[in-house]
Amino acid sequence: MADLEDLRSRWLGTLLAARADDSCAIDPHRYGDALLRRWSEPQRRYHTVEHLAAVLRHVDVLEQYADDVVAVRLAAWFHDAVYLPERSTNEERSARLAERALQEAGVPPERTAEVARLVRLTTTHDPAPEDRDGQVLCDADLAILAAPPSAYAAYTAAVREEYHFVPNDDFRAGRAAILRQLLALPSLFRTPHGQKEWEATARYNLAGELEMLSP
Repeated sequence: MADLEDLRSRWLGTLLAARADDSCAIDPHRYGDALLRRWSEPQRRYHTVEHLAAVLRHVDVLEQYADDVVAVRLAAWFHDAVYLPERSTNEERSARLAERALQEAGVPPERTAEVARLVRLTTTHDPAPEDRDGQVLCDADLAILAAPPSAYAAYTAAVREEYHFVPNDDFRAGRAAILRQLLALPSLFRTPHGQKEWEATARYNLAGELEMLSP
């Protein structure tokens, strides 16, 4: 289980680092608590506080590759803040939430815009070669693909639970299409660490899942 107090502490440190100064009178904990409530919503099975904590840990591993790691960490907090499995607009709605909340919380407009851009990037997980912040966020978000077998199995089961309303045949077809798209990419990960440490295992996991989904 994720340590909620640790997450609250991490949020506070990140937001204070992101602010231009300390003139904002609004309690910074207010935003972190609101986000944690979102990440704890009952419809979530994979996109939970545990996923948030994991993405933040992976950002820690990859922070040397980022240009603005504070923006990346804020984007991690917001990237699935709005999550309804039956909707395809979650990333856009999450980005708009970041724009509203961070402006109110005293984060400068330029950094707020960067956070929103990064959140929107998680729609495709396809950062440009020069987009170091985007590469770090996307690699951190996809690191679950390189998990050990038991953790990867738990991840796929949780994803299926989130899409419980989709009939089995439709889910298998849709999931298989996603896996094929991922396997067709020249590289799943864009940072040097991701390519060296996660790429081979992730491809093994994806290929194994695809084989299990095949009729």
